Amino acid sequence: MSNSESFIEEVNEEVRRDRLYGLMRRWGWVPVLAVLLLVGGAIWSEWSASREAARAQAFGDAVLAALSADDLAARRDALAGITPAEPSQAAVLSFLEATAALNAGNGDTEAARAELLALANQPGIDANYRHLALMKVVLAGGTGDAARDGAILDELAAPGAPYRTLAVEQQALRALAAGDRATALTLLRALTEDAETTPALRRRAQQLIVALGEEVAPA
Repeated sequence: MSNSESFIEEVNEEVRRDRLYGLMRRWGWVPVLAVLLLVGGAIWSEWSASREAARAQAFGDAVLAALSADDLAARRDALAGITPAEPSQAAVLSFLEATAALNAGNGDTEAARAELLALANQPGIDANYRHLALMKVVLAGGTGDAARDGAILDELAAPGAPYRTLAVEQQALRALAAGDRATALTLLRALTEDAETTPALRRRAQQLIVALGEEVAPA
């Protein structure tokens, strides 16, 4: 390589180096900012998760403390004093308060059922909370409207519903109360053969079948 070519190559290299330094001076803050944003995002995410966990634990501790009160009145007062931090906690609290009112066995029963129905019909409520509230209404004697109670049980007994087998048991009991022995037996036999039926529920279904004068199919 001639001296002139070597000189030109050195000049070109110097120019490229100057351009690189210029770009670094102009845009070097971008990668630094990106790193800061990534680190800050990770810190924020960790802090948010820790805060949510602390809120959930505080709510759980408050609920457990309320439920451990000596008498029902004290439990109800303690539950009423808890402030939920999010919709799911409010749903749990409403359910517990309504359940406490039902357990009181006084004039609050009707109001408790109404509160449970209102909870079940809240827009956007989780299906598990809705079904739990509706099942509690059914077990507490229903709404007083036979058609509405039947529609509620149909929803609760739908495939995939969390309390499906309990709802089927209630449908069988309603059929018996209405004098429809055949439907009741069909539902009870279905429960004895259902893989999702708990042992206790299966025993109840079998005992009712026997009480109706029928034989239980061998396991």
